[in-house]
Amino acid sequence: MNCHANDCAAVQSIHTKARLKKTFKLSIEGKHPDRVLEASKHEIRKYVKRQRRVPLPDGVDYWDFDCKFGASEATASVVHFASLTGLMDAVAKDKGEQFYIEILHKEGHRQAKPDAADPALASPDTADPPVIQPDA
Repeated sequence: MNCHANDCAAVQSIHTKARLKKTFKLSIEGKHPDRVLEASKHEIRKYVKRQRRVPLPDGVDYWDFDCKFGASEATASVVHFASLTGLMDAVAKDKGEQFYIEILHKEGHRQAKPDAADPALASPDTADPPVIQPDA
């Protein structure tokens, strides 16, 4: 794509403010509810995949996502991104008519893991197991 620096910056700023904010109907006449649910999941995955393709700014490790989920926009609460599929399945299993989802991507920064050499910071799972001496 051949564009000027100002044009490219404008395009990037549009991508950084994009969000998925939608109410998905699960009972559509003439369509099987399972297919409607799968189409909803596909649309959400497509949005996430598209946002992960946006180039990362300097100092950013990955794209993270802030999510809200509920039966409607008024009842939506903050949830973890990994739990979205399970929540959608639960609504469909309970014969819910619709669900509301809001996903906003944000900059993610990796956290440093504690140094395993320092015994005070090491978890008990990583400590050496006791050595059992065979009876002689």
